[in-house]
Amino acid sequence: MLLQLKTFILFFILMVVILPAGSETVVGKKPKPGAFLGAKEAEYPVWFKESFLDFNEDIEEAAAAGKRLLLIFHQDNCPYCAELVEQNFSQKDIVDKMRKNLDAIGLNMWGDREIASIDGKSYTEKTFAEKLKVQFTPTLIFFNEDAKQIVRLNGYLPPNEFRVVLDYVSEKKDREMSLRDYAKTLKLEKADGKFNQQPFFQSEKDLSKFNGKKPLAVFFEQKHCPNCDVLHQKTLQDKDTLALINQYHAVQLDMWSDEPVLTPNGKKLTARDWAGELGIQYAPTIVLFDLQGKEIIRSEAFFKSFHTQSLFDYILSGGYKKEPSFQRWISARAEHIRETGKDVDIWK
Repeated sequence: MLLQLKTFILFFILMVVILPAGSETVVGKKPKPGAFLGAKEAEYPVWFKESFLDFNEDIEEAAAAGKRLLLIFHQDNCPYCAELVEQNFSQKDIVDKMRKNLDAIGLNMWGDREIASIDGKSYTEKTFAEKLKVQFTPTLIFFNEDAKQIVRLNGYLPPNEFRVVLDYVSEKKDREMSLRDYAKTLKLEKADGKFNQQPFFQSEKDLSKFNGKKPLAVFFEQKHCPNCDVLHQKTLQDKDTLALINQYHAVQLDMWSDEPVLTPNGKKLTARDWAGELGIQYAPTIVLFDLQGKEIIRSEAFFKSFHTQSLFDYILSGGYKKEPSFQRWISARAEHIRETGKDVDIWK
């Protein structure tokens, strides 16, 4: 009798402990997907050119009017594209200069409109974006009268930095100097005259040592750089971002200095010469290399936390090996995060 009573009590306790949990949670049930935040549509200006998308004809027509051709790749739900429209294309001086000196044509990087390219081949908007390796939106490509690309902006630049590029192209300074040399001659808005320091920056500048050991993150910066200040004082304060960067060998270089550097392939250069060889034209630019010392991707525009984290994770996760399109990969990454129940804010 006593044994039966003990058995009943034990069974009752187990029912109290187990049943409520089992009644609330179904084994294997997926969590509710997280929210997708930050997406924003852009309404592009009516003064964009209505083109038949034969770019050789567009360049000839632009040249005849004393203008140059600008292609702007965009996509739906792109907050950086919306920022370009709302912040840059709302400034009268920018709009006036663009309308006077440029024929701007908008292209959807996932679109299906037929294009006759400068090389004489036909593409859709989507395959043309793939050919040009468009990894970010907006991407802006400026062409001169001879159908030569003179500037490419891979991402959004705020109005002041955008004005520098616009002046460079409009005044045809490309005939005299590179964009990076032109930008150096200008005095931009005031900023801290010192370099921002980070605990993850390493002093070792022989970058060939880390092949096969750690991926590399090279931060090309300069003094008096407002966007460098924003990067360090806002974006790089995020703990999730820092957790990713700490898995890299990260170094900071003055893009104008004569400091010696041994590049990942063992070439000895100054920081200035290496920046020139890599075509660095914007500060800050973060160049990311894989374990073999090969450049995979770079950040050379204004990006907030989610996109910055995704750039670093693109290499750490090995995502670049399976998906060469960063835009496809980052979309899949966002969906994967949401499947765990976490929100994704692409404008944070």
